[in-house]
Amino acid sequence: MQKIENIIFDLGGVLLDIDYNLTRIAFEKLGVVQFDEMYSQANADQLFQKLETGDISEGNFYKEINRSTGLQLSEIEIREAWNAMLLSFREESLTFLDQVRDRYKIFLLSNTNHIHHKSFYEIYHQKERGKSFEQYFDKAFYSFEIGLRKPEAICYEWVLKDLKIVPEKTLFIDDSINNIEGAKLVGLQTVHLTAEKRIENLGL
Repeated sequence: MQKIENIIFDLGGVLLDIDYNLTRIAFEKLGVVQFDEMYSQANADQLFQKLETGDISEGNFYKEINRSTGLQLSEIEIREAWNAMLLSFREESLTFLDQVRDRYKIFLLSNTNHIHHKSFYEIYHQKERGKSFEQYFDKAFYSFEIGLRKPEAICYEWVLKDLKIVPEKTLFIDDSINNIEGAKLVGLQTVHLTAEKRIENLGL
């Protein structure tokens, strides 16, 4: 194992608490009975993949939800159900990011979409903050902006090339085992952050 010089953090389940169940329940209350088949932590169907790579607009996403479910839900209903999974930031983990910046270059790589991006910004700024969320990192990458998503190898390779860093000296931390396995394939060192773990307790 080479000395770590860089750390790439995931967002949801690492810095921001999320509960996919809440979104599933919210959609079921709206009459979307097959939501688990459409989206979960482990898998996303083509519509949600397109949303996460920025290949569909917010308005067209809402239309496609109605088309695929046969319902006539309002944009607000869909948006609130989709955002239901986003909870609160892990304040101790955010503080920890500041503590490790003198030892590592730190980055963010998140599979997210423009709807969630707006929502977690609102959650972040519910507390008075001394800086923007992106200022915790040397650089932040969002799938809907770069057009690539984890766990595809090309996503990690694109980020590594953009940053001009080598995978062997880079640690990738994510709560999804699929994303961890994808990162391993390109040579990244990895930590699978399971539900009981926090980044501030990893001994970095």
